[in-house]
Formats: sequence, structure tokens, C-alpha cells
Amino acid sequence: MRLLLANANTTQAITDLCAAAAREAASPGTEILPATPRFGPAVIASRAENAIAAHGLLDLLAEHAGKVDAAVLAVSHDTALEAARQIMPCPVVGMTEAACFTACLLGGRFGLVTFGGVETYRERIAQHGLAGRCASLVGVDATPQDAVREPMEVERVVLAGVTHAVREGADAVVLGGAALAGMAKRLRSASVVPLLDGIACAVKLAEALVALAPGRARVGSFAACDGQESVGLSPALAALLRGSA
Repeated sequence: MRLLLANANTTQAITDLCAAAAREAASPGTEILPATPRFGPAVIASRAENAIAAHGLLDLLAEHAGKVDAAVLAVSHDTALEAARQIMPCPVVGMTEAACFTACLLGGRFGLVTFGGVETYRERIAQHGLAGRCASLVGVDATPQDAVREPMEVERVVLAGVTHAVREGADAVVLGGAALAGMAKRLRSASVVPLLDGIACAVKLAEALVALAPGRARVGSFAACDGQESVGLSPALAALLRGSA
């Protein structure tokens, strides 16, 4: 099985962090193919950057269409998830979506700890239909760049955020951020509730979807594009819009 691990940021260090977590979670025989967009924001930190990153991510996915069994979006905003599901001929799993749904299997309500602001996560969780299951959203005073440079200090701050989420009623906590990949395992012994890594959850769910072989939508808004013309897109992405890939 070949799983594409598609970062939506252009920071290679974050891709590398996610790749290490993905390979640790993957089953024997699953090959992880990490990939970084050729253009876009270094780290998504605003709505505008997320919109720009969506194009870069779809362009990246198009390059691998038909060459992988599933794709995991290594971006905590689940950037372009619905569009990716429409254009790709294989299952596509978002890391935050996967972790939040997994958290719902472990308790009544979950929390999410991330870097900085939480409003876009609140919106995304609502889009996934899980607003009523979310007990707490905690934004810690650290950045993805800090997680790469000073991982031990960031772990201390994140663990304090987990404790806050538990006080607000979380039965399990999602670490929301591609730069937090791999941290849940290191902090688990110090946490009083289950901690979930979005990359690990997404890899496991992607493997399950490949094994289930559910087929692809042929009608509705997730059916593949057909005959859509474009200007200025990469040849691979333009081909997917035409339905000729």
C-alpha cells in the first residue's frame, strides 16, 4: 500500500516531522511518500494563507493522482479536504478530521490543543459535525517554528494546554498541528486522558479505507470533475478538472 503524505505548508522540516510520525504509525507493507508543495505559505497562520495553500496542495495531489492508494493531508486545518476528495481517485483523509472522529470513540467529549488562535479549528470541527462533542479548544503560546527549534519547551507548554482541556471536560485530547506530529506519544504517560496524534490517526484510517475498497462517488458533489476547462493551472491539475487524468 502506498500512502501519499501531503503537507500544505512549504516548510520541509514540518514535512519531515509528519513523515516520521506517519512511518511509525504505518502497518508493515505500507509505504509513506512524503511530499511538500512547490509553492505556497511557509506555515499557514491566516485565512488568506490557508486559501493560497489549498491551490498548492491540490497541485501537489494532482501530481500523484493514480499513483497512490490513499492520501493523508498533513495539515491541521484539513486544507482543501473536500476538493481533494472530489478530484482524487483514491481515499483522502484529513489529519484533524481523523483525530477528532477517533477521539469520539474514546469518550463523550474531546479537546483540541494547538498553536495560537482556535477559531478556524472551531469552524472546522463544526463543519465535521462535531461541535457538540468538543469540550475545549486551547491555543498555546508557541509556534510551529518553536516546535521544530525547541521541542522540549513546546512539549511543556502543550502539556499545560492538555491539562486545561481536561479541566474543561475533555475525555480525550487531540494535538492539533502538523508541527505537533509525534508529540502525543511522548506526552501520553504524563496525561490523565488519551492523547491523539492527527497524523497517526489519519494513517490508520487511510489504511482502513484502502482495505475496505468502498468505491468512488459517481454522482453528487464528490463525483469527479468532467469537462471543466481552466487557464494557468499545472498540466496535472488541469487534467483532473477535465476528467482526463
